[in-house]
Amino acid sequence: MPSTIRTTTLPSGEAVQVLGQGTWKMGEDSRHRADEVRALRLGLDLGMTLIDTAEMYASGGAEEVVAEAIAGRRDELFLVSKVLPSNASRAGVKRACENSLRRLATDRIDLYLLHWPGSVPLAETVEAFEALKATGKIRHWGVSNFDTDEMEELVGLRDGSSVQTNQVLYNLARRGPEFDLAPWSRERGIPLMAYSPVEQGALARNGRLEAIAARYNATAAQIALAWVMGQEGVIAIPKASKPEHVRQNVAALDIRLTPEDFAELDRAFPPPTRKRGLEMI
Repeated sequence: MPSTIRTTTLPSGEAVQVLGQGTWKMGEDSRHRADEVRALRLGLDLGMTLIDTAEMYASGGAEEVVAEAIAGRRDELFLVSKVLPSNASRAGVKRACENSLRRLATDRIDLYLLHWPGSVPLAETVEAFEALKATGKIRHWGVSNFDTDEMEELVGLRDGSSVQTNQVLYNLARRGPEFDLAPWSRERGIPLMAYSPVEQGALARNGRLEAIAARYNATAAQIALAWVMGQEGVIAIPKASKPEHVRQNVAALDIRLTPEDFAELDRAFPPPTRKRGLEMI
């Protein structure tokens, strides 16, 4: 296992790991809770200290799973959570954040994201985020599922340039962000956080990836993950509920794909040649 996990840098100057732990679909079934907690704890033991969650996941249940997993270890973490757009008003953001803090059993969230664009004016949400920063309840804020035009609108607002990241659907099968969003973000030093980097497991069963994986004594999922982490300024947040998957995710850091591998993957999963609407799942 790698001794340290590579990092990228937020606009604030803070370094964050390029590999974190996702929690989407955790907390939905109490029968799996103990396994989910163990998986997150193992990830922490292996050095994956960035954990991503959201108030939407299992209606807060995922945050409660995270709370159990990080008990006694809060200072090791970079903790990310998200507010629903329906809660993105001044009062709503404050209330939602306090509820997330209670479920997470912590006094602060390191990075708080607007889960996707909604009907509340962005300027109001940004103002609410800045107010939370001023009280120490969050350290940084960002967004999720924002396309390039929405990011342009955001950074044009008062305090909008304080945005630290944009979490989007990005993997070998969903390369649309590469056309304009990823270059726009790189130019401004705003990392993308890639959710579903293995396409909810679909890429783990891909024959074209398996052929490359055989050369590395790896799995197709590890190749898909290594490809995402090989992109400049991208953070991958795969979910893993089983110990073997946690270990495989960390081991993917040791896979350094060659230019020939990237070219082969471009043939198998062609990059976009035109603008596409930002995909969400």
